[in-house]
Amino acid sequence: MSQRIQFSHPGGPEVLELVETTPADPGPGEVRVQNKAIGLNFIDIYVRTGLYPAPSLPSGLGTEGAGVVDAVGKGVTHFREGDRVAYAQGPLGAYADYHTLPADKVMALPRAVSFDTAAACMLKGLTTQYLLRQTYPLQGGETVLWHAAAGGVGSIACQWARALGVRLIGTVSSAEKAELARRNGAQEIIDYRRENVVERVREITDGAMCDVVYDSVGKDTWETSLDCLKPRGLMVSFGNASGPVEGVNLGILNQKGSLFVTRPSLNGYATTRERLEAMAEELFAMLESGRVSIDIAQRYPLSQAGDAQRALAERRTTGSTLLLP
Repeated sequence: MSQRIQFSHPGGPEVLELVETTPADPGPGEVRVQNKAIGLNFIDIYVRTGLYPAPSLPSGLGTEGAGVVDAVGKGVTHFREGDRVAYAQGPLGAYADYHTLPADKVMALPRAVSFDTAAACMLKGLTTQYLLRQTYPLQGGETVLWHAAAGGVGSIACQWARALGVRLIGTVSSAEKAELARRNGAQEIIDYRRENVVERVREITDGAMCDVVYDSVGKDTWETSLDCLKPRGLMVSFGNASGPVEGVNLGILNQKGSLFVTRPSLNGYATTRERLEAMAEELFAMLESGRVSIDIAQRYPLSQAGDAQRALAERRTTGSTLLLP
């Protein structure tokens, strides 16, 4: 027997319950992973609330973790029991002692990368990889705005942007978060609770504004983000922390300077095993080189997943948060 977090209907953190379960045996092309650490992400909240509906109910939760292969299904040749692995995609159910998922969604974990580090950064790190290296292939010298620069993805992005020679302006909500973002490599900081973001971006850039805005906040920052772009700049909307962006009039992109906009996701970039491996290899190389380090600022027992999600939603966290089975 093992334990997992599940929910029977959408709702607040109180709908999450810890239940006893029998781990599923891996089918053809699958592996079962004994989790050593589990990643917490905003997308988990979207699933719990029903913004991203679960395929069926009751449902497990979470897609990110790291551990060791516990069992191997028929036809799997690239993993064996005892292998160290990490994953960021696949079926819901990572909030558990054991998780069964397709072997093609699992990456071999280098010895130099700990289970905690991998679980804290697979989804966030792969997200950063496609945002900075594929959605807009940054070459160095660009100026970008990153909302929530002290969050899990933001903390990695600040470091990666610094390594690329990119000028990153980060928005934060407190002096503590400002200091964290600055340590991670943000060249300029804007406290959005005390300062006008558009005016500060205009001041910082001497009116040139930004090549790209990376926005995981959503509804509350949509127009602000557009106003921070230079003509023909790119708006990258990759999250909905304040709610989804709805009712968009495409004409506003013309009015504000022939802007571009995209709504990417990891599943839209890691579309094949080969692409996922290439992305993970670049992430692991950044970790092993020390150019990116992972700040695990919060750890919760698996049984307190609801408390962890509440803290994340209320923006009381910095860096990455882990659930420990």
